[in-house]
Amino acid sequence: MKKRVLQFIGSFHQGGTERQAVSLARLLHSDATYDVHVATLNKEGILLDEIEVLGLPVIEEFKLTSFYNANFVSQVRLCSSYLRANKIDVVHTHDFYTNVFGMAAATLAGIPVRIASKRETGAMRTPGQDFVEKLAFGRADAIVVNAAAVREHLIERSVSKAKIHVIYNGLDLSRFLTKVADKASIAARFGLPADNDAKFITLVANLRHSVKNIPMLLRAAKTVVRTMPNAHFVIAGEGELGPRLRAISSELGIEENVHFIGGCADVPALLAASDICVLTSTAEGFSNSILEYMAAGKPVVATKVGGAAEAIADGASGYLISSDDDVALAARLKGLLSDAEKAESFGLEGRKIVTEKFSQDSRLAETLKLYGDLLDGRKS
Repeated sequence: MKKRVLQFIGSFHQGGTERQAVSLARLLHSDATYDVHVATLNKEGILLDEIEVLGLPVIEEFKLTSFYNANFVSQVRLCSSYLRANKIDVVHTHDFYTNVFGMAAATLAGIPVRIASKRETGAMRTPGQDFVEKLAFGRADAIVVNAAAVREHLIERSVSKAKIHVIYNGLDLSRFLTKVADKASIAARFGLPADNDAKFITLVANLRHSVKNIPMLLRAAKTVVRTMPNAHFVIAGEGELGPRLRAISSELGIEENVHFIGGCADVPALLAASDICVLTSTAEGFSNSILEYMAAGKPVVATKVGGAAEAIADGASGYLISSDDDVALAARLKGLLSDAEKAESFGLEGRKIVTEKFSQDSRLAETLKLYGDLLDGRKS
């Protein structure tokens, strides 16, 4: 009888963590070594359709209002009962909230194998949250991180080195082979200027966390459009910071050149029509967006945080700049916009790196090995 693996996903909104968790569930289901179940804290978001088409068992939702009230305890007990009733063998959580909740429920249920995840190097959590998450890591048999930089961050926090496993993000590269037959028509789909002379600088990120530091991009945009009025900045993402970011673009007088398109259901098409892609975070684990940019064959300019340097070959597939340095960002963007040959060369090199190092096959194989090793260890 197959072992049963539960992927615990925080929500189905379009963030890097969510996309990678959904992708892993799909890979495991297709591989068929394990029976795959999915649970969530919030059954909302544009990625939900990608899970529902797989025909998995019903996705259970465990809504939380806080970690510190009776509802949390009640939901943990409900989840524990769900895990026992479905005879789950492995619980794999994917972010801060599911780590804390899922490890508590899995421990109460006596689940044989418990795997947590960490995808950022800091700055997103309060000291209290870090403490609570460390307790969750104590309940885990393994912690999956998506970059060596995250591994070092956890070791510095005195998390057991033996528990930490680096498994890089993986991409379905075939999704990013979109050819631009008519850039203007793709742009029109997203409400962008339908002008073949327009140059699109794209950032794909959630608008829920200030750590993404999108104001840095907006300040750089002001500098760029001053001399390159055909440059347009595309921000694809959803979240509560959206209204404030729109207000900042207006205050900077660049609202005509900045386009907030919301959650994007077709990132490959958006990237196909883009000229340069950026990441401006002050902290990251390993950015899924960077890999998507590179898979689409686009030059990347990113802040040197987290695992960015593990993907981008500085000066060959893109540029790494200091955190919050909008002057350097603007200079690199203007340089690439002015040198189409270099931009194309960077894009080709990025595609090569992703193909060799960050495939879905590699991620699946390493995940299956981890599950198997942990289950075998429990047997013995």
